[in-house]
Amino acid sequence: MNYSFEYIDIILLAMIAGFIFLRLRGILGKRTGFDGKAPAQFKEILKTVKQDQTKKTNENFDEDAQNEFLKGAKIAYETVITDFSDNDNKITTSRSLLNNEVFDQFNQALKERSSRGHYAEITFIGVNSAKIKDHKKIGKILNVTVDFIAEVITCIRDKDKKIVSGDPEKIKKIYDTWVFSRDMTSTNPNWQLVNILT
Repeated sequence: MNYSFEYIDIILLAMIAGFIFLRLRGILGKRTGFDGKAPAQFKEILKTVKQDQTKKTNENFDEDAQNEFLKGAKIAYETVITDFSDNDNKITTSRSLLNNEVFDQFNQALKERSSRGHYAEITFIGVNSAKIKDHKKIGKILNVTVDFIAEVITCIRDKDKKIVSGDPEKIKKIYDTWVFSRDMTSTNPNWQLVNILT
C-alpha cells in the first residue's frame, strides 16, 4: 500500500509540474510592448512632430540660434583660411563648407599661385570678432552675412624662398565679409560659404 501511495504522489507531482510549465510557457511566450513595424498612424504622428520641430527651428533664427551659428561660422572661417594656406594646390579640408562657385574660385586662385612658383606661409592667430551684419530668407534659403575681424601672420614666397608679399614676423589684422547660406527645409544642418564680399 505504501508503494501505491508513493506512485500516486509521483504522478500528482508530475501533473502539477506539467501544469506549472504550461502556465509559464503561456505567460512567457506572450509578446508585450512594441514589436515589429509601427502602425501607419503612429508613423504619421512622428512625421508631423518632426516637421513641426524642424519648422520651429528654421523659422526662429533668434538670438540663441544666431549665437550657435556664429560659433560654427568662426570654426568654418578658420578652417577655410587654413586650408587655403596649405600648399597642396587644392582645397581639401573645407570642401563641404563651400558651394561649387566659391570652391572653383579658390582652386583657381591656388592654381594661379602655383603657376607663378609661389607658395604661402600663413599662421592663423584667431578670430577677434564675428558679427552678423544681415540675415535674409528668400523662399526656403536663408542667407547670413557675417563680418569677421581676424589676425594672421602671412607672407608669399617665390621658388627661391624670397618674400614676394607680406611679413613672416608681423601679425596682420584682416577684415572679411562672408555670406553663408542654407536650405532651411533640408535635413542637412551644414551651412556653406556662397560669397565673399569686398
